Amino acid sequence: MKLHRYGLLRDSFHLPAQMESVRTLWRLRIRHVQEAGRAIQHMQKALTKMNVQLANAISDLSGLSGQAIMGAILEGQRDPWQLADLCDPHIRASREEVAHSLQGNWREDVLFELRQARDSYHFTQQQMAACDRQLETYLAALPARTLDPPPAKRRRKASKPGNEPQVAGLQGELQRICGVDLTSIDGIGPIAALTILSEVGTDLSAFPDEDHFTSWLGLTGTQNSSGGKAVKGPRRKVKNRVAEVLRMGATTLLNSQSYLGARYRHLRRNAKLPAVAVKAMARYLAVLVYRLAAQARARGLQLVPLPTAN
Repeated sequence: MKLHRYGLLRDSFHLPAQMESVRTLWRLRIRHVQEAGRAIQHMQKALTKMNVQLANAISDLSGLSGQAIMGAILEGQRDPWQLADLCDPHIRASREEVAHSLQGNWREDVLFELRQARDSYHFTQQQMAACDRQLETYLAALPARTLDPPPAKRRRKASKPGNEPQVAGLQGELQRICGVDLTSIDGIGPIAALTILSEVGTDLSAFPDEDHFTSWLGLTGTQNSSGGKAVKGPRRKVKNRVAEVLRMGATTLLNSQSYLGARYRHLRRNAKLPAVAVKAMARYLAVLVYRLAAQARARGLQLVPLPTAN
C-alpha cells in the first residue's frame, strides 16, 4: 500500500472487456480438448486390459477406423477379420496385422468401461462443437481493423484439422480482428494465433517494448548479480498460456526450411539443453508477434465497427 501510495507500482495487464468472452470460451474449449485426450487414453487402457493391442496397428484410436472398430466391438462383434474390414483403406497396417491385434479376452466389466470412455469422448466432442459455434459468434462481433494494403497470402501445406476449432474462415477472421496475419510467422498456426488473441488482445501498447512483453511471458532469463558478479538464483516460474503455445510452435520449426527453422537448429546446436533452445526460440517468436502488433499500431489501423442490422 505504501509503494502504491508513492506511485512506485505499475498496473498489471488487463485484457479489454470485449475480449473476455473470447478468452472464456477458448479456455473452456481447451479443457474439453484435454478431457477428450484423457478419454482416448482411457479407451486404449481398456483395450489393453482385454489384451487387444489395436493401438499397435492403428496409431489414432479417435479416427474413423478406430471408432468404427470399437463401435462394432461394443455392439457384440468378436470376429477379428470382420472387425479388420472396418478399417479405412489408407491404414498402413495390413488386414492380417489388424486382425491379429484384435484377438483378446472380451471381459464384460472392461467392455462396460470401454463404453463409458467412448461415450465420454463423444460427449466432449459435442461440447467442443458447441464452443466452436459460440466462439464464431463472439469473433464475428469483434470490431475489425482496416488493412491497406492487404498482406500477400502465402500458400500453406494442407494439413489435418486436428483439434483446430471448426470456425468458418478462422484465419481470415483472425486477420480481420488483429489487422495483421499472425499465422504468417512460421510456427504460429490458427490455434496459437487464437490463443494470443484471447489472452493479450490486439493492442500490446500496455507493454512499453518487446523486452517487457517477453518478460511478462516468462521467456527471459534471470540475471542476479552481487558485487558486480553474476550469481545463481532461483528461477522464475511463470505459467503463461501464450508462452506455452509459443514453445510448442518453436518445436515445430526443427524441420522447417525457413529462416526461423535455421535459427532454431542453430540454437539447438549451441545450447546445452534442448529446453534452453526452445525457450530462446519462443522468445524470438514473441518478439515477432510484438513487432507485428507494433507495426499495425504505427500504420494507424483504426477500429471499424461492424454494420448494425436495420
